[in-house]
This record gives sequence, C-alpha cells and structure tokens, in this order.
Amino acid sequence: MNRVVVTGLGAVTPVGNTVADFWQSLVEGRHGIGPITRFDTSAFKVKLAAEVKGFDPLLYMDKSEARRSDLFTQYALAAAAQAVEDSGVVGTVAPERLMVSFGSGIGGILSLVSEHEKMLAGGPRKVSPFLVPMMISNIAAGSIAIRYKAKGSCLSVVTACATSASAIGEAYRLIKHGYADAAIAGGSEAAITELAIAGFANMTALSAAQDPDLASLPFDARRSGFVMGEGAGALILEEYEHAVRRGAKIYAEIAGYGSTCDAYHITAPDPQAGSCARAIADAFLESGSPEGIVYINAHGTGTPLNDAAETAAIKKAMGARVKDVLVSSTKSMTGHMLGAAGAAEAIAAILALKTGVVPPTAGLHQQDPACDLDCVPVSARRAGPVLALSVSMGFGGHNVCLAFRKTG
Repeated sequence: MNRVVVTGLGAVTPVGNTVADFWQSLVEGRHGIGPITRFDTSAFKVKLAAEVKGFDPLLYMDKSEARRSDLFTQYALAAAAQAVEDSGVVGTVAPERLMVSFGSGIGGILSLVSEHEKMLAGGPRKVSPFLVPMMISNIAAGSIAIRYKAKGSCLSVVTACATSASAIGEAYRLIKHGYADAAIAGGSEAAITELAIAGFANMTALSAAQDPDLASLPFDARRSGFVMGEGAGALILEEYEHAVRRGAKIYAEIAGYGSTCDAYHITAPDPQAGSCARAIADAFLESGSPEGIVYINAHGTGTPLNDAAETAAIKKAMGARVKDVLVSSTKSMTGHMLGAAGAAEAIAAILALKTGVVPPTAGLHQQDPACDLDCVPVSARRAGPVLALSVSMGFGGHNVCLAFRKTG
C-alpha cells in the first residue's frame, strides 16, 4: 500500500481568503459572523451568516469564466489554485495519474434561484444557456480538472455536510491503492441565499441569535443552531515517494479514513452515536493509534442534537484514550461551510498538527455538561498533538473521520 501525504493547501473562508489568514483568525479566536448582506432579511428570523468577504474571482480567472461560473465554482477554483501553487505538483505527474475529488453539498443554488427569477419575469428565453453547468454540483470538480488537465478519476462526492471530507478520504484511498499519484481534493459551497436560509431556518437548524458573538456556540449550553457559512477548501494529496523524489514540502501524512452511515434519520444524528464512533475508531486504528495528545477538530455545529451525539461518539471511539483528547469546533468562527466544511476543517487539523497549536472553540463560556470533553474554550492552546482527527457529519446519516499524522 502507498503512503499518502498532503503537499498543498488552499482556502477561501469567512475568516480569510488564504490559508495564512484563515489560520491566523482561528488561532486568534476571531469569528467571521455578521449581518447577512446578500439579501434583505427583514422578513426572516435568521439575520446572521458567515459570509466570505472581499473575494475577487478575477485573481483566479478571467471575466468570461467568472460570468459563466456560479460562486461555489469560483470559490473552488480559487482554493484549488492556491493549493496547486503551494504544492507545485502540476507538471511533475502524468495527466492520467492526476485526479480530482471535489464536491459540493448543494451546488449552484445561487444560479438556480437567479435564473428561475428571470424565467418568471420574462419567460423561458431569458434563462441563461449556462444555467445547467452553473448549477450542477460536479462542475467545480470538472472545472478544476479542465484547468489542470487532470485526466485521472474526476469525482464529485455528495454526502451533505460531510462532502469534502468524503472527497478527501476517497482520493486518499485511490492513491493508497495505486490508482493515482496525486489528487486535488476538497469542496466548496455558496448557499447564502433566501431560499436556502428559509429552508434551513424553517427546519429550526439555524441560530436566530441577533448578536454575532452569541450565534455559533458549539458545545455551549446556550447553543441554538448553526450559522450558515460558505467558501472552499482544497488539499493536494500525493503518493509519499513521489513527493519525496521531487522535494515537495509535506504538511502531514493522511493516515486514516473512516466512513459510516447512521441509517437512522434524514436529518438527526443517532443519539446512540454508534456509527459515528465507528468512523472515528476506524480512522484512529488505521493511523496506528499513536501514543500522545490527539486533537479532534469536531463537526461541532452548535445544534443541540449534534454536539451531544458527537461527544458520545468521541467517548465511545477513544475509550481510555479520551483522557489524551483535545476537541474544538472551528465552526465557532467560520460558521458551517456545509459541503466545504470538511476540507476547511481538515486544513485546520493539519495546521494544528504542524504548528502544535490547537485552535479554540471561540465563545465557549458555558459548556454543556452533556459535552464534557476538553473543548479548548475561548483561547488557542499549545499542546503538540501527535495525531489530528477531523470529524464530519451530514444529513442522511453520513459520518466521516480523517486522520493526519506527522511524517517520519
């Protein structure tokens, strides 16, 4: 079996449009939540979101490409461009051995809503001929493959809010088993629109808090729902020997992947948390279960059901090793980036491992007794973890865990 390492990172997030800015915000405990600017919220109970700020697509594509690309694809291309440049992998691997594994939980909902409005106002002739390629959720993966002439597998996994974690895990397995030498993997989302906010709000999934500092509160007794976020995360995964031969910078080794389903409910996690625990345990076992501090970047949405179930899952999975576990939810700062969350949080886990600094659960002042782990409240902590796990969960019962360790 091949070893697989991470050699490039890219991020567009509510707390920074580069990996450096994203990480600095996390370490400083700064959130990116504020009033929604994309539409008039006067008729909505939900007023807040974690929007990407100051994003310029023309840094990554020309005007014509930007015009025919939904925002989620623009974010994807930007994050992928950062990761490819960071890695330097393109040109060192045969096109047939370079793959893309990149997903979106929702896809081009902004384009769908916009073009539907045009049709209602002016009839079918007003609908853009680019609607379908702007809308379909695989187009981010396809666009990345086209840009970098990646002629290996091009996958667009959709597992709701676990999407980009699944995309990374599936790419890892393909490289591990010899089907590719390198992958551009991750996910993107841009769903801060009236329709999506209304849908999530009406199922009582979103926080209706008016104060941005009290809106996204994972593991806190005051939590009342998640805050919609957006953006993209991209990782370059590469076969270890290939990376070493070309002198690549290696951030971490991806050393484990767990993927299970609750098979329980379309939206609610299984409160017994058996399947989620198995995903975590599978990734931990595959990683070699090294001795020392383990950092877990939790799914940690800030919904009452998720955080308690995830706590139970971590306890079941880690057993006696739970004493060595530090947990935090960076959604306290980024909001919930939906299909992009897993990739952004994998980057946070990797950088915690590389720097030895664990980002905090910002705003955690009243920890729920049902979430009785060390959740690194308020401030980052220097801890020197030997392993980093990133947990993602999604509607439909999807559970994913990625394990990263230092190379050696």
